[in-house]
Amino acid sequence: MIEPLGPKHDRAAFSCGVQILDDYLHRHAGQDLKKHVAVPFVITPDESTIAGYYTLSQYAVQLSVIPPDVAKRLPKYPMVPTTLLGRLAVSIAFRGQGLGAILLMDALHRSLTSSREIASAGVIVDAKDPAAAAFYRKYGFLELPTIERRLFLPMGTVEELFR
Repeated sequence: MIEPLGPKHDRAAFSCGVQILDDYLHRHAGQDLKKHVAVPFVITPDESTIAGYYTLSQYAVQLSVIPPDVAKRLPKYPMVPTTLLGRLAVSIAFRGQGLGAILLMDALHRSLTSSREIASAGVIVDAKDPAAAAFYRKYGFLELPTIERRLFLPMGTVEELFR
């Protein structure tokens, strides 16, 4: 089950092996949720254990950093509304079960659904390393050359994924 982070979820036991992602869930995710900065979503096998998580928030990028073939189809506003997939992590205990892909698809579906009410031209992600960047590229994410390992998936591509 994938649901928003809540008090019943055992954040302290989560470990994905990447300190910054573990620390975020342990120390900051609850505050981000409370302050409406990001919404953490968790996948649980038993409604308590966190097997993985991701966060979504609103974001904006300069039109000039979006790949030209995508940018030419957008209005010429200086800033373009997007959805930020801020973090995505799978617990070491649950690796190899395809949860990363399940979490990503859930995040993209939620982004698409919300874009129908709050505009978003696409999804932005900052991949933590080259392997993560390769993971996102498999799903059609495009590199934004101005920031290392920042990728963008146009909402039209997201729509195609769910047809």
